[in-house]
Parts: sequence; structure tokens; C-alpha cells
Amino acid sequence: MFYTTDTNQHGLPHDPFKAIVTPRPIGWIGSKGRDGSINLSPYSFFNAISDRPKLVMFSSTGRKDSARNVEETGVFTANLVSRNLVEKMNHSSISVPYGTNEFALAGLTAEPGRLVDAPYVGEAFAVLECRVTEIMQPKGLDGQPTENVMVFGQVVGIHIDEAIIRDGRLDMALARPVARMGYMDYSEGSDVFELVRPKTP
Repeated sequence: MFYTTDTNQHGLPHDPFKAIVTPRPIGWIGSKGRDGSINLSPYSFFNAISDRPKLVMFSSTGRKDSARNVEETGVFTANLVSRNLVEKMNHSSISVPYGTNEFALAGLTAEPGRLVDAPYVGEAFAVLECRVTEIMQPKGLDGQPTENVMVFGQVVGIHIDEAIIRDGRLDMALARPVARMGYMDYSEGSDVFELVRPKTP
């Protein structure tokens, strides 16, 4: 099958786009508002985009609470979603009024960041503390800004639970990271295999 996205006439019950671009890491974003309220929300558009410097991004459809908070404070945390926390992550996605503490709703510990004034998930196997470098609204082919808000942050501190370290490496079979698939589907990344990059002939 083939279809153009201007009409989006794929003939399927649901749009397959996000099912194709998978698996996607989940950006479980911790933030704090200027009023002192804290927020925890998962985003399925999230990834690392650079190693030097270490940069990550998440994209919010509309100016949701996380985007509002990072605009106000310039900092956030990104928390690793592992299989043992996936139900709590899902619970933190509930739509509630601004200022509601999703850490408390999900039964999670809100720990204060060491380098940034934003909370992180105390139970997470790994956490990135980030300072905002850029916030933008991406444009379409027509040159008009979309409704999405993209937040870029530089990682300034990293927490790692030593329970997932084995032989000097982070062992994803122990961490069991969860990724977002299409529709309401998720996957677990513990089925790990290694490939060595081929040498130049």
C-alpha cells in the first residue's frame, strides 16, 4: 500500500505513522513550576540527540504542564521507564489540573535534583538532570508553526542505580527499559543482542 500524508487516506482503522516510528524511548519528564508545584509526565516523542554535548529533547503536543514549567524554570529531569515502573508511569499520564502532584498520584518518591531545581523519580534506575538550551515550535512545509512544543536540554548530571551495572556496563536485561510503540502498545527492551560494526575494507 501507499498513501500521501496530505490526505492521510490509508484506509486503516487507526493512523499507522507512530506504529512505524518505533520503538520510541519514553521521556518521563520531572519538572517544577515557578509556583513550587511539581509535575511528572511521560512523553512518547523523546530521544537523545547528541553526545558532545549530551543533549536530549522531548516534544509536547500543545503547551502542557511540563512545557510550561521548563519555560518558567529552565530545568527538567528525564527518568528511565523500566518494566517494574511502567504501571506507575502510565498512572502519571492522567489528565489533571495544573499543580497536581503526579509523583504522589502514582505512589512515587519525588527526589530533588542535585544540580537542577526539578524533581526526579527516586525509584528510577537512571535519571538525567537537564538544563534547557532551546524551546521551539517546529514548522511544517507551509512554513507555519505546528502546535507542538519541542524542548531541548543539556544533561548536566546523571544518576545510575548500581543494581543495573554488570561487568562495568549498564545491563539492559536488568533494567528492562520500556519503549512506546504505536496505538496503545509498549515493548520491553531486555532482549539484547550485540553487533560489532564492520571494519573498513
